[in-house]
Amino acid sequence: MSSSAFEATTPDRVSYLDRLAVTDLGRSYKRRMLDELDVRAGQTVMDVGCGPGTDLASLAEAVTPDGAVIGVDRDQKMIDAARERIAGRPTVNICLGDAHDLPLADGTADRARTDRVLQHVADPVRALDEMRRVLRPGGRLVMGEPDWNTLAIDHPDDDLSLAYTRHVAEKVIKNAGIGRRLARLATDAGFSVPTVIPVTPVFRDVQAADKVLGLQRTTQRAVAAGYFTAEQARHWLDHLARGPFLAAVTFYIVVAE
Repeated sequence: MSSSAFEATTPDRVSYLDRLAVTDLGRSYKRRMLDELDVRAGQTVMDVGCGPGTDLASLAEAVTPDGAVIGVDRDQKMIDAARERIAGRPTVNICLGDAHDLPLADGTADRARTDRVLQHVADPVRALDEMRRVLRPGGRLVMGEPDWNTLAIDHPDDDLSLAYTRHVAEKVIKNAGIGRRLARLATDAGFSVPTVIPVTPVFRDVQAADKVLGLQRTTQRAVAAGYFTAEQARHWLDHLARGPFLAAVTFYIVVAE
């Protein structure tokens, strides 16, 4: 159940986040999120789940030396990587903390962002409550999350495609439908939601898709979880490797105030 079209080993989290950020997809949606954040010079911006600091430099440039950027992440490895990358930027502060219990005082930030973090947290509602607490009156939060229930991969056997998507949505991602739920959850948390932007990346190259989706690794997990038989998995991956290939998933950018 292997092919040179697919990665054989799982990349570490820092490498995975780095390479996604430099794809056309990553650059495009991150630029759109920054535009929607509408950062002004002198403001304080919080990046919840900042990871290895992928977006901290662009935020620091947006606030100018008169502003401040606060990156928060629960993973010490990510914190260490982020601190190394932003060395020499005195306006950026990185702190260890959980999205459910942010280590910041009420009304600290003018702007906040979170990028593909809420799909993984234990309690998205609590995380939204925390971000609202830390934002000042009139502040803005911009979130980007996929809806993994919309994952569509073309295959002659539609049942296998549906089984693969069910496996991802039910077993791989904690909050698989968070993208479509974000506007409602943010409203329930006391935000107004003026803007929801759907972004639908389409992958035509199997290797490019594999770098984001981990197709072979996820298929192996689907076999272990009973969604595929070993024979179905071989049939599934053989066709994906040969092509033509097409996959798509809907990603939502949600603006909350």
